[in-house]
Amino acid sequence: MLSHPEELMQKNQALSNTWRRYQAAPSFESFVELAVSINSFTEFLIDKSITALHHASHQLEQVTLALFNKDVDHPLPQSALDDLGERVRALARMSQAHASATAGLAEHVHDPHHASPNAIRIGQTWLIAQNRAAWAALEAQLGYFGMAAEFTTWEHPLPDSAGVAPLLLLDMSSLPETEWRGRIQALRQQFEMGQLICLGVRSDFEQLQQVLSGGCDSCLLEGTPPHTIIEHIMELNERHEQEAYRVLIVEDSKTASHLIRRTLQENQIVSEIVNDPRQTLNALKQFNPDLILMDMYMPNCTGVEVARIIRQHNEFLSMPIVYLSGETNVALQVDAMRLGGDHFLTKPFNPVFLNTIIMSKIERYRALRRSMYHDSLTGLLNHSSGKNTLDMVLSGVAHEGSFLSVVMMDIDHFKQVNDTYGHPVGDQVIRSLSWLLKQRLRKHDVICRYGGEEFLIGLPHTDAEQAYAIVDRIRRDFAQIKHPYHDTHFLATASGGIATYPLHQTGDALIKAADEALYKAKRSGRNRIRSGDD
Repeated sequence: MLSHPEELMQKNQALSNTWRRYQAAPSFESFVELAVSINSFTEFLIDKSITALHHASHQLEQVTLALFNKDVDHPLPQSALDDLGERVRALARMSQAHASATAGLAEHVHDPHHASPNAIRIGQTWLIAQNRAAWAALEAQLGYFGMAAEFTTWEHPLPDSAGVAPLLLLDMSSLPETEWRGRIQALRQQFEMGQLICLGVRSDFEQLQQVLSGGCDSCLLEGTPPHTIIEHIMELNERHEQEAYRVLIVEDSKTASHLIRRTLQENQIVSEIVNDPRQTLNALKQFNPDLILMDMYMPNCTGVEVARIIRQHNEFLSMPIVYLSGETNVALQVDAMRLGGDHFLTKPFNPVFLNTIIMSKIERYRALRRSMYHDSLTGLLNHSSGKNTLDMVLSGVAHEGSFLSVVMMDIDHFKQVNDTYGHPVGDQVIRSLSWLLKQRLRKHDVICRYGGEEFLIGLPHTDAEQAYAIVDRIRRDFAQIKHPYHDTHFLATASGGIATYPLHQTGDALIKAADEALYKAKRSGRNRIRSGDD
């Protein structure tokens, strides 16, 4: 997965600036700022899966934290300064090389007027194996989703035309195990910015240790079906440009709360400060945070009392609460956790540790929310969250006086697919259509698995004619996919119906009209798109 080059360089520049500030005015405070900046850059690289840079940044982070934990004076000894300086400069050189390389990779766009943010952004795909026939089904599936793979054997080195950031699929089962580590290390050295995925590895500790320590990014175990491999690649490719993490700081001290806010800002965490704990509920409803960072002792109110009040509201039951206090009594800490808290950090806090704890808690909280709002089979919005999102989009479109097209799309003769090939194969047909929709549509389009084999799509700022062109292309491409079944394959088709705002004024009216248009398409022969506005 490739990072936007400007974003990468901006983050690296921020790190370089903090290093220069420490050099100009070496103090404990400026060293803390440097440690936080390095941690922020490392987290960014992890999030963007920039493997080679992450290794270098992580090493820099470890060296810095080791110095942070030692009782050292500032400025640091010359040997430590020289080591840190060289690591910072090396990371800057690697960042520049990566940014230059990724800037030259063109995105695969299906429609310049309706560009997809989920189009394939990875570099050229290569499959390295001995027996090509064993991977024929995978190669075919890759081709359907815009990732046609070049093939080579282990005996033939990859050419320069492979690019600087290819996706390498490595069949480890076709290579002697004694060669695994050396081969992977050589490929990692040759393609520092590439993605290395090892295939055919057994669920065996020693084998997994070999490939992971050699430098591969991920493993897909022996027997993993092609559709699971495709799904993994698409997850790597997707840009998780999620909203910034949001933290509500409940702290009566204005000095302490602003220090915490400044620390969080290093990791682009947005925060809101509440100095009066009695305003916490109002702030929760207005700010909608991912986590509450709470002082333990405040005038006329303790953090535990605030936490218990928060937990009386169902919508805040699962929201993480982290206490931040000078309290070191373990018994009191245990009671605080038992009465509504999730973690306890003591003051004075390590800023790197604070950021790491907060980000970890928020990631888990968001994963939990995602499981509630998204369909487990496809990863798309589920029925209720899809309808709610459509209503919100419609409200915005109506305010702007624009168009909104709603599409109901359904896989033709799906019961027959399940009856003939089985439900697992039917599930894969559903996944295939969901993948096409995610690839071909924009980030702000609504894509929902409405139920069974039926999908709800919302296309803001798109009239009926534009919607028809977009969805009909998806229909035609879906009809070309060969779905594997034993030693053969079969084809499936889909039909769709379109309705558009402002002809239909509400979300329910749009869905009903699109559903009626879908049934017109079914009655007129299937494998077609009909507009209810005709």
